[in-house]
Amino acid sequence: MNTMSYKGYAAKIEYSDEDDCFIGHIAGINDIVGFHANSVAELHASFEEAVDDYLQTCTKIGKSPQKPYSGKIMLRISPEIHARAAMIAEAQGKSLNSWVSELLSRVHISER
Repeated sequence: MNTMSYKGYAAKIEYSDEDDCFIGHIAGINDIVGFHANSVAELHASFEEAVDDYLQTCTKIGKSPQKPYSGKIMLRISPEIHARAAMIAEAQGKSLNSWVSELLSRVHISER
C-alpha cells in the first residue's frame, strides 16, 4: 500500500489498469472522500484539493471534520512479543507506551 499525507490526513493510493489512472481515498475516516489523477504530480494536487474541499464542506454544513485517528491504539500481539517489548522498554528506562510511540514515530509517510 502506498500513502500520502496532508494536513494530518493520509490517503490510500491504488492504480486502476482499467481506468488507466491513480485512484485514492482518504484513510481512517468514515466519510468517503476519493480523488483520481493521471500522474503522480496531479495525484498530489488532487489529494490536497480533496482534503481542502472536505474541510471546507464540513465548515459550510456545520459539521466537525472527522479526525483520522484518536491517538489511541490497541494491538493484539502474542504474550511473548508483549513481554519482550515491555522488557526492552524497561531496560531503556521507558514505559512501553513511550517506547512504542518512539518506534512508530520513526515510520515516515511523505508529506507534501
